[in-house]
Amino acid sequence: MANDYFQFKQFTVRQSLCAMKVGTDGTILGAWARGGKRVLDIGTGTGLIALMMAQRYAEARVVGIDIDAEAVVQARENVMSSPFAERIAIEHSDVKQYEAPLFDAIVSNPPYFIDSLESSDARRTLARHTSMLTYAALMDSGWRLLTEDGEFSVIIPFDCKSHLEMEAVMRGFFKVREWAIKTTATKKPRRYLMAFRKHHAELEKGEGIIGSEWYEKLTKDFYI
Repeated sequence: MANDYFQFKQFTVRQSLCAMKVGTDGTILGAWARGGKRVLDIGTGTGLIALMMAQRYAEARVVGIDIDAEAVVQARENVMSSPFAERIAIEHSDVKQYEAPLFDAIVSNPPYFIDSLESSDARRTLARHTSMLTYAALMDSGWRLLTEDGEFSVIIPFDCKSHLEMEAVMRGFFKVREWAIKTTATKKPRRYLMAFRKHHAELEKGEGIIGSEWYEKLTKDFYI
């Protein structure tokens, strides 16, 4: 059973009401994604990534949205108890219908199971399966809500990478950054961090290993 909370250096993330708990994926994305003055976190869950972006970008106004009402309650509690409460808003919304002024940066740790058997727990299905938020809908929403010079960052399992890339290209996105994430140096990547923009730029590529010096440097401002 997961702990009721996860303690970071500058904030605490409680998670008892959330279907998806704090994990490595969200932490890596929150530490890697580029921000701006207005940041949107799609599928905020516990509010972890929104909190991380607010910590990293001191001038940023961050909005976290989620379709799960209980996750919204939890994220709001986590935000209100943090030092960043005045700069983060948590909204109960489906991104497909969400309307707001455009964002300089969008981040998402999206649902990733496409064809697998859905969980009997409806809220875990909502958080983990693309049946409620397809990659096509995610990229449509990202394009609609991102400024012309903004950046849309995601973390995705290796076997979903080509599918999401295809949907991104169909919307007009250009991939500008890609990091392969491994659990050990000798194994194949299990996750990919990817960032997209509306205009072409030279692709930056890299590799990160969980537990390595790269990982420790990336997360040093968050993990105790």
